Amino acid sequence: MTTTDAAGEATGLDLAALAEAHLTPVLGRYFERSWDHGEGHRLYDTDGRPYLDFANSIAVSALGHSHPSVTAAIHAQVDRMIAPMAAMGYAESTIRLADKLAATLPAPIDTVFFLNSGSEALEAAMKLARRVTGRPAIVAFTGAFHGRTIGATSITSSNVNYRRGYEPLLPSVYLTQFPRVYRDFGGDEERAVRVTLGHLEALFATTVPGESVAAVIIEPVQGEGGYVPAPAAFLRALREICDRYGILLVADEVQTGFGRTGKMWSFEHAGIVPDVVCAAKAIANGLPLSALMSRRELQERWGKSAHGTTYGGNPVACAAGVAVLKTIAAEGLVANAAERGAELIAKLRAIAAEDARIGDVRGLGLMIGVEFVKDRETREPDGETCEAVIQACADEGLLLISCGVEHNVIRWIPPIDVTSVEIDEALAIFRRVLAATR
Repeated sequence: MTTTDAAGEATGLDLAALAEAHLTPVLGRYFERSWDHGEGHRLYDTDGRPYLDFANSIAVSALGHSHPSVTAAIHAQVDRMIAPMAAMGYAESTIRLADKLAATLPAPIDTVFFLNSGSEALEAAMKLARRVTGRPAIVAFTGAFHGRTIGATSITSSNVNYRRGYEPLLPSVYLTQFPRVYRDFGGDEERAVRVTLGHLEALFATTVPGESVAAVIIEPVQGEGGYVPAPAAFLRALREICDRYGILLVADEVQTGFGRTGKMWSFEHAGIVPDVVCAAKAIANGLPLSALMSRRELQERWGKSAHGTTYGGNPVACAAGVAVLKTIAAEGLVANAAERGAELIAKLRAIAAEDARIGDVRGLGLMIGVEFVKDRETREPDGETCEAVIQACADEGLLLISCGVEHNVIRWIPPIDVTSVEIDEALAIFRRVLAATR
């Protein structure tokens, strides 16, 4: 199906119109645009118009689109073997990726269980924790997003629509306050840490004893909840509390991993080592793959056939994953994310200083949130302006997306190999749009 422009010339396919007949209406989308292909750091619509992609399919295509090394690895593996081998034996690319992933993690984490999605990795982490510890309770944080399956939904509270109509969810799941420094504590990080740790200790004192808790699960930087970094002091204290009670600390690095925050893993900013790490999104630059990683002893205690997967560790996805890690190392992309991230956040803060609609600019590396408010004193969220800016930026050729419980935070997640020139291009569009929407 094609459309015509004002001159009557044929233009590209209107995929949104074609989708109306049979594609599900359930899936939410940030845009109703029709995409044709991606190349480098740009997406092209079916009219051939380019868009600078600072959304990356929600931090998935961290190396951009059609990256030559990743694409070559995919083609080579497709010619050898496509079908998953998890239940049949071993595929070379799967073993190679496990080795390379383990090498990026601190001791004693050394063992990898491959799955297909972030939700599956979190489900697996909960199953491991309960079975290994023999304890029933799981603790997670308000504002978190861990996935859409029933188990992952049970520890998700970034949007009530993700939970509405699905109860009863998993029993023995307890939510406690996340230290949202700007929104809940007016920028007072010390108070945020003190108060939220107090809530956790109160939970153990009044509702569920610490010795009954199997796992505490946290995003070191909340994603869907608003791009909110957990203070390093909070994560260090959380590690100590988990050690005190014999609780497994699970780091959800689905969105934050693979150099996104200027460290290979975002928990490294706090100098801690979790018991379990869950990864996905950027792991294969677009192919479905995720991983649960822990010390070997935990998975040995979990037990053979205690969990399983049909497609997890697919050899094509794992070949892409090997290419991703090789590229990150060879091109120094963790350092690039740190350097370009510092550059981007400084320039965004300069813009915010001149626009009272921006209440906060925060983040680590190339995972930056720009929060819109109606009033800086009250910090009342302004989701309407946030959405208007996002759509206007897309009209100008820049793709950004939102997050936050109140949908009032623009997330800046450019590819981790982004250049200073591309950052300046994006910021020029952002400035023009802000001026036009005042």
